[in-house]
Amino acid sequence: MRIIIEKDYEQMSKTVMHLLLAEMYKDKAVHLAITAGSTPKRLYELLSEEIRNKKAFDNVTYYNFDEIPYAKRGGYGVTIENLKKMYFDPAGISMDQVHVLDENNYKSHDDYLANVGGLDAFFMGIGADGHFCGNLPGTTKFGDRTSSVAIDVYPEMYDIIKGEVGGKDEEVPTFYVTMGPRSVMDVKAPVMFASGKGKAAIIKKAFFEPVSENVPSSIFQLHPNFTLVLDEEAASEIKDLY
Repeated sequence: MRIIIEKDYEQMSKTVMHLLLAEMYKDKAVHLAITAGSTPKRLYELLSEEIRNKKAFDNVTYYNFDEIPYAKRGGYGVTIENLKKMYFDPAGISMDQVHVLDENNYKSHDDYLANVGGLDAFFMGIGADGHFCGNLPGTTKFGDRTSSVAIDVYPEMYDIIKGEVGGKDEEVPTFYVTMGPRSVMDVKAPVMFASGKGKAAIIKKAFFEPVSENVPSSIFQLHPNFTLVLDEEAASEIKDLY
């Protein structure tokens, strides 16, 4: 495990951008899974300025690694909608370069990835409970591949999902889809990043305590090419441990 600690959120975002660009500049077809959420907001602002409408990056295919479908309306789910707003549209990235994971194709997603040679890199955040993607404690097992997760398996899930779909009960689905831990462990270069004092405790628990399904992100202690990027606040409880 490689750990990179930067001074603050701005510098952490720049470092993750450079890790992304290092993959994108490779002279081959590149397959990247990227996250939505609040943590990468500045990362995508910086990256959009850097690559906007550049033909040099037509070799890159992007993937979402989880998705919350809307129960009633059609079109993209929550994750792709957010990625479009945060990154794809500002950067001028055509949706032809995006392979959408959703409720219609999740059962064949792992086979699809195997056929294209697997994901080169995977950029994700970490939840305060140690989750990554849609792998919350108690919802998936380390051996799970891409699958659906019923929202009633987690006590607060209904309210979480309701918030994601605009607070509308009628749009709350009965399940969401996510790449499971086993699928993510197949990625060549997983990268996790975290910012702020609020993530300090879970960073210590996930990466400096025993591997446990109760802390899903702890599985990355077992990956041979895992990178963790933190700002000083997120790293505040591990500085004397490595």
